[in-house]
Amino acid sequence: MAKKIKTTKKTKKASKPWSGRFTEATNELVEEFTASIPYDWRLYSYDIAGSIAHATMLAKTGIISQKESRQIISGLKDIHKEIAAGELSLSLELEDIHMNIEDRLIRKVGPVGGKLHTARSRNDQVALDLRMYLRDEIMEISELLKSFQRVIVGLADRHQDVVMPGYTHLQRAQPVLFGHHLLAYYEMFERDRQRLADCFGRVNVMPLGAGALAGTVLPIDRKFVAGLLGFSAVSENSMDAVSDRDFAIEFIAACSQIMVHLSRLSEELVIWSTAEFGFITLSDAFTTGSSIMPQKKNPDAAELGRGKAGRVFGNLTALLTIMKGLPLSYNRDMQEDKEPVFDTADTVISTLAVFIEMLKVMRVNRDAMRRAAEDGFITATDLADYLVRKGLPFRRAHEVVGRAVLRAGELKCGLMDMPLEEYRKLSSLIKEDVFDALSVEASVGRRTSYGGTAPANLKKRLQQLKKLIG
Repeated sequence: MAKKIKTTKKTKKASKPWSGRFTEATNELVEEFTASIPYDWRLYSYDIAGSIAHATMLAKTGIISQKESRQIISGLKDIHKEIAAGELSLSLELEDIHMNIEDRLIRKVGPVGGKLHTARSRNDQVALDLRMYLRDEIMEISELLKSFQRVIVGLADRHQDVVMPGYTHLQRAQPVLFGHHLLAYYEMFERDRQRLADCFGRVNVMPLGAGALAGTVLPIDRKFVAGLLGFSAVSENSMDAVSDRDFAIEFIAACSQIMVHLSRLSEELVIWSTAEFGFITLSDAFTTGSSIMPQKKNPDAAELGRGKAGRVFGNLTALLTIMKGLPLSYNRDMQEDKEPVFDTADTVISTLAVFIEMLKVMRVNRDAMRRAAEDGFITATDLADYLVRKGLPFRRAHEVVGRAVLRAGELKCGLMDMPLEEYRKLSSLIKEDVFDALSVEASVGRRTSYGGTAPANLKKRLQQLKKLIG
């Protein structure tokens, strides 16, 4: 989570980089309305890293001298230390992190600091900073997802023999292994990691050198800067470079999918922890009580994980809406891109961190799961499959089983408890071995098709995953 940093209003009007064109000072309301420094200060380390690379390139190409480059780089490193230590107050009047750093640089090293902005614009500068920021956030989120997958695999491995009801429409459908159920989430988060990796490739394109929108007449070396900053490619079109926020939209979209999966898991944790289900017990450390009802133990962390999904979805909608009507190239509307991006990264990172720890100490109530899996008509499909193996067409078998369920309901018993003579009235194909087919163990054990819930399948998949994720 980002730390706070102090911002101030200058008592003396700050000089604007465009002041030569204007005869009036900026209205104070406009100063506050347009300032992005309250949030884009978070980009300071990326802005300074990009500026150091830019100054290095300017000297390499002879646009500034090596001595000037060394002065600028030394000043930038000092400014990094000042901001990191909270010693530098950032000015609202200087609008953004770029101008605050440049202003401080000129005050530190003199007029030579003004040469840093040669052959670049804040338009390509902010695009660079945001891409560098997102590279780090993508890597952090990817590592958290992998850690969460390890927790899921460990939980599934420790409870390989636990049987629970599988659900469709939140109605008991067929028995499954709890571990098999958990590994469905492993697959979801694996796709999330793949999406982030794919997104990373489009984030990792360097826009610096595009200038305001048209490039520059000076002999810059963009590939050299890309190499210094670890970019795998350089943007091909200067107008696209400064006006593109597809990469940010894609990042939030990938994070939205992560939050969909976390929200689905949240819903199950909430349901499973109720007295009505009792499948799991969440640790006191990840629940809260009621201010009025002493008996309550509320799954607040899981509920907030579900709720925060809406926050990320809102960020995606916001950025899509900001970008949808903008003509080429840069427009000030795009200043509004950062808060949705920052908030999305913060939300996903904090939610994953909480869920990793919550699942580590979650208790699985295997007996409650087993009782629910044995209740009622959960092996009805197995009865249909039994009749299919006897030669009855599935649609006819489905009808027979439907009548068996109806009859068992009338007798107030489950399929395992209904007398054989009742089955015989429904089909002459049903023999004594029908009860072997109707047990929960038999139902789970026979699901050996690739990807099915059979114990042998689960064991094999867990062995594979433990090797994959370490």
